[in-house]
Amino acid sequence: MSRVVVTGGAGFLGSHLCRALIARGDHVVAVDNLLTGRLDNLADLVDRPEFTFVHHDVSSGVPVAGPVDGVLHFASPASPPEYLAHPFETLDVGSIGTRHALELARAHGGRFLLASTSEIYGDPAVHPQPEDYRGNVSTIGPRSVYDEAKRFAETLTMTYHRQFGLSTGIVRIFNTYGPGLRPADGRVVSNFLAQAIAGEPLTVYGDGTQSRSFCYVDDEVAGILALFDSDIVEPVNIGNPDEFTVLELAQLTVEMTGTTSEIVFRPLPEDDPTRRRPDITRARTLLGWQPSIDLREGLTRMHAWFVEERARGRA
Repeated sequence: MSRVVVTGGAGFLGSHLCRALIARGDHVVAVDNLLTGRLDNLADLVDRPEFTFVHHDVSSGVPVAGPVDGVLHFASPASPPEYLAHPFETLDVGSIGTRHALELARAHGGRFLLASTSEIYGDPAVHPQPEDYRGNVSTIGPRSVYDEAKRFAETLTMTYHRQFGLSTGIVRIFNTYGPGLRPADGRVVSNFLAQAIAGEPLTVYGDGTQSRSFCYVDDEVAGILALFDSDIVEPVNIGNPDEFTVLELAQLTVEMTGTTSEIVFRPLPEDDPTRRRPDITRARTLLGWQPSIDLREGLTRMHAWFVEERARGRA
């Protein structure tokens, strides 16, 4: 049994991690300022004796008393509409917030795992993206508030490992979807499902030929925890290597939901990457991990959850 702190614990991935940690017998302290997270994500945990929620901004510190065996630092706006709406908060949590989380782990000798992102590869010139690829990132574009915050957080994490011998890990997360992803989140899977259920046109930005790789949240969490439980220091991609164009995703959503919605096209946002697909050789070799849920099955599960959310008036 361990006592684990999850920053960003009320967010999409953070709440799933809290649930998975408790299910395996750990005690969890979730810390979140609820800027983009929501307490509803933790509704099934709040009365559990193994769970504690701390409403706090980790950029101002991580006020957790008692023993700490590990810290999973997942606090940050994660979807483009969220981090573009909160640029300074995103930069702060990636820098100051990361240092506070690292200091907590250091003070207790616990393992630290940073939630990094495929966004650090930018608009990649190497495809698929292995962990030793250094990326093609604009430091001055609008998305850089997220990209550069995560790149700095990786540097900070490795500095703590080198300077203090802290046990650290870095997970580079690719597009993840599943129950708990808010219909208004702004990421492409939630956008398409929400539009299809509402009978609205599915909005494809650009011509739809840009590609993404979509990992179902249960697979993603399993990979993250496998890395957390290891002693691996080097960054590890955790994502699904099956690649789809955005237009293919829209067409599959139409087919799977049975909607009459049409597909419409809008101008491509600035800095939107053209391709994104993880090389997961390192995860397979070092962790014995690979995803098992394909896109159709994952979309079916998420669609059922979205329909339920809509019926509860939470669309």
